[in-house]
Amino acid sequence: MASQNLEVLANDALGNGSEHGNTTESGASNIAEESENEKLPETNQQRKWNMERTWGFSLEEIFGLALRFFKEMNGKAFSPTYEENLRLVALQKHISLGPYNAKVCPEVGFFDVLGNDRRKEWARLGSMAKEDAMEDFVKLLNSCCNLFAPYVTSHKIEKEEQEKRAREEVERLRAEREEQERQQWEEERHRREEEERKKKEEGQRREEAECSVMELQKTQIMAALSAQTEVQFLQYAQRQFPNGPEQQQLLIKQLQEQHYQQYIQQLYQVQQMALQKQQDSSETLITPPCPDLRDSSLNPGTHSKSSQSPECKVNSKKGHLVIEGKPGEVAIMAASMWTRPQIKEFKEKMVQDMESVIIVGRGEVLTVRVSTHEDGSYLFWEFATDHYDIGFGLYFEWANEADGTRTVEPSVDGQMTGQSEKVNSESQTESRLPQLSEVVPVYRRDSHEEVYAGSHQYPGQGVYLLKFDNSYSLWRSKVVYYRVYYTR
Repeated sequence: MASQNLEVLANDALGNGSEHGNTTESGASNIAEESENEKLPETNQQRKWNMERTWGFSLEEIFGLALRFFKEMNGKAFSPTYEENLRLVALQKHISLGPYNAKVCPEVGFFDVLGNDRRKEWARLGSMAKEDAMEDFVKLLNSCCNLFAPYVTSHKIEKEEQEKRAREEVERLRAEREEQERQQWEEERHRREEEERKKKEEGQRREEAECSVMELQKTQIMAALSAQTEVQFLQYAQRQFPNGPEQQQLLIKQLQEQHYQQYIQQLYQVQQMALQKQQDSSETLITPPCPDLRDSSLNPGTHSKSSQSPECKVNSKKGHLVIEGKPGEVAIMAASMWTRPQIKEFKEKMVQDMESVIIVGRGEVLTVRVSTHEDGSYLFWEFATDHYDIGFGLYFEWANEADGTRTVEPSVDGQMTGQSEKVNSESQTESRLPQLSEVVPVYRRDSHEEVYAGSHQYPGQGVYLLKFDNSYSLWRSKVVYYRVYYTR
């Protein structure tokens, strides 16, 4: 019996017959026999692979084609027998609705012979697996209609054509994308070459312009020097070559060139001596420890010009730069200055507090007075302007112990705000010495391009004067965004 089953499975290439008990086997020889045969175990994965290898479609795809063929061609292209029709309909219901359940299915009339036969055939399938039912449906349809195989073959060819067109479309899109990338790369390369060429030409033009300027300067200097030494060089050349005018002219040119080189060398030495003298009179700024500021992107490398003030000396005991005032005044530590580029964010933050935005009128000097706080040891300031620069300087007014006056008190959170007032340079008078010390001299700052910030350690009790100088501008007022606060 087992050898007979192996022979049937080997010869049934198109899936003729049924693999379950109490089924009808139909093949090319039209042999029909009901028997309970022993079957070799076969997994679902192997069954699907066999169906795909035989038909070129997966089990679900070949069943869909078979079901559509059965619905469209039944009674037209082929006419199955009554038993085959019952079997096909029962397999279809079993696949779509599951095993037969009399409690769920509606009752069928006694005289409905076709309905009763279909119910019986459906119930005869039992608990057959859905994959087995699909396979039996395909095999039975193929055995009872010889047009099904060509039908599947035509769909297989159509599927292959679609896949081929899809691959060709993918390949075409890939080729187009590669061509676009190549064109973009070529355009980028040409653009870089053009930029490099323009930069090179610009550099050459700049060098030529510099050379022409230098040549012009050299010509002017040599003309001036020649006018001063023309008589002396001519007399010297005549003594050397009494009867040689050409040799005299050549010697004069050599003497003028030597005189020019000596003049340039002397000029360079004078400039170096002046620079060395300036460096000797000003020491390098040593920045005190900076606390944790709210903005981390500081640039301590860009110090203010105030750190290069000639009125500075080094305190060897503390190791900090100190500033000497006028005779009789107390020496104080120099301020630290730096800049940072986040000017837009700083302005947006300051606009939220109207007291942090002031307007310095044209030709005016605005002073913000901030007193020292007993809980602080460092004063910090930041400011920026719109569109134009402004002068800035910092002074310290020592506290008058006699009256104990204070002008501005810091807020609870450590943030300081100062009252601004117009200051006339001729209206301030010194009551006693020392009274006012210069911490940062007034210089024009490019505060419209960067945020200028700085810090200074308290030299004692007193009031800081932040001066915003717009006296040099006779036409424009300046909008200043500033913030002043203290830390420990």
